[in-house]
Amino acid sequence: MVAEQGEQNMTDFRKYILETTARLKQISEKDAAVFPTQGKWSAKEIIGHLIDSASNNHKRFVEATMKDDLVFDGYAQDEWVGVQKYNECDWLQLVELWKLYNLHIAHIIDSIASEIKLRKVTKHNLHQVAWKLVPEDESTSLDYFMNDYIGHCKHHINQILI
Repeated sequence: MVAEQGEQNMTDFRKYILETTARLKQISEKDAAVFPTQGKWSAKEIIGHLIDSASNNHKRFVEATMKDDLVFDGYAQDEWVGVQKYNECDWLQLVELWKLYNLHIAHIIDSIASEIKLRKVTKHNLHQVAWKLVPEDESTSLDYFMNDYIGHCKHHINQILI
């Protein structure tokens, strides 16, 4: 039952990616580069951040299958966005990269055995690297972290589309 639920979640995530991509592509190059307020990321920078998140979490999800904990390196998200100058990138290329990377993430999530995803671990640093933090003294699972990734993605997409 759990595997079927996970498969459905990835079907929903794939559908979300494709529908969101179509909506994002309707945003003009000019509008995608606008900073909503001082100190806030433009749509291009948000998508760039989500590409960075996909890159980092891709590595984390694969590594998690080869170890008994959920301890991962963090990354300096603001600096990553700044160094890569996402606001100077082509909007449609960024959107396409975001789409393809997340379709691959969905494939990875589908490919990991349920017993690995659902295994409870006490050693983790999701109190530091997750979007919705898990207290250090609580056990958690890779499944939680993967769903946290999807929630983070949707949160930032909502910043652009709402």
